[in-house]
Amino acid sequence: YNSITIINICKHQGPSCCNKKMEECYQAAVKRETLQKIESYTYELGNMLSSQLDAFQDMFQYLLSFSQGHLSSLLEGTYSSLSRQALPHVNQLFSSLSLYLRGANISVEMTIHKFFNNIFPIVYTRLINPGIGGSVTTSSTMGDCLRMIRQDVKPFGNYPVTMAQELAEVLEAGRQLSLALDKGLEVINATEHANLSRDCVKGLAKMVYCSHCRGLTLIKPCAGYCLNVMRGCLASTAELDQPWRIYISSLKKLTLVMAGHHSLELAMLGVRGHVNEALLYAQIHGPLITATVDKVCGLSTREPPSMWSMRPEVTTSSTTLTSPSPSASSSSHILPVENHCHIAIITILLTLCFSIREFLGQLQRYKSFFNTLPEMLCEGEYIVDDSTCWGGNGVVER
Repeated sequence: YNSITIINICKHQGPSCCNKKMEECYQAAVKRETLQKIESYTYELGNMLSSQLDAFQDMFQYLLSFSQGHLSSLLEGTYSSLSRQALPHVNQLFSSLSLYLRGANISVEMTIHKFFNNIFPIVYTRLINPGIGGSVTTSSTMGDCLRMIRQDVKPFGNYPVTMAQELAEVLEAGRQLSLALDKGLEVINATEHANLSRDCVKGLAKMVYCSHCRGLTLIKPCAGYCLNVMRGCLASTAELDQPWRIYISSLKKLTLVMAGHHSLELAMLGVRGHVNEALLYAQIHGPLITATVDKVCGLSTREPPSMWSMRPEVTTSSTTLTSPSPSASSSSHILPVENHCHIAIITILLTLCFSIREFLGQLQRYKSFFNTLPEMLCEGEYIVDDSTCWGGNGVVER
């Protein structure tokens, strides 16, 4: 023991094993240890949010990919005459939707309308008026005119508007969920790198190591004492408790909105049906569409109007021109593919259900994270069930 020593933290009457240099070492050690403990607890929470963000993003991308393949198979199988020119626009559509779900500043409704604007010249020359494709290219004046007037002429009926509204609503929920998870990760990362004040570090050193200066290396801090010190150190972090609870509640609501009725999955899987109905509408109303286009953009056909309504697109859909009900014809196009895809769709729904149920349970467990962090830091290593404990200035009977 040193009977004469200069110490600032572990002061007491009597000899001491410590000096100023040792106190500095103790402060550095306890600061490092406490930050490591905070990091270990926040890492667990951050990892949960990060894993769920990745899981949702993977599921979103899988749904987009599945829906894209669903639509592409329709074009290639039923509308083969326009598929080669239309497929690049399908790719662009789903690429934009993917970027939107990842947080890009993109309008879903504008993206949908752009898709239908771009395929209108192709539909007009390959489906409504096959044979004039050579005179109307995507970069021609006629092609530009068709794209410009599409929303006014409405060659696809209201199907583009319906599709845009449905996707905008459900994708917004998915996007907000991704952004919310990302924001939660930012908060956790900031907490993980919390800056402990000088007074906090001194208090921690006194709590954990000052007993060593008296040769009491095995005694642990008292529970109440530890909680008081930790709460003082994490006072700024504790202020996050109420905002964090609100955040968790919002996250749960967003998750339930997105998955409550499988709206996202069903909307994505319904893209094929909307596009099919739109193309059938264009076929049935071909003569009226052509007459309107000729008035606005100029004559573009080389055959008399009487022949337009008699020209089928392909043999598989020739009956649609005389069919009074587009939806009835639509089902004949979709059903074989739907039957083939039933297992994949069920797998998507079950996987997402399980993931969301597990996620909601984890959210509930972490709802009071910032309020209980001091208790978690005091548990285990610092607090033991002995008859005596360290009270900061001496040994205390429990």
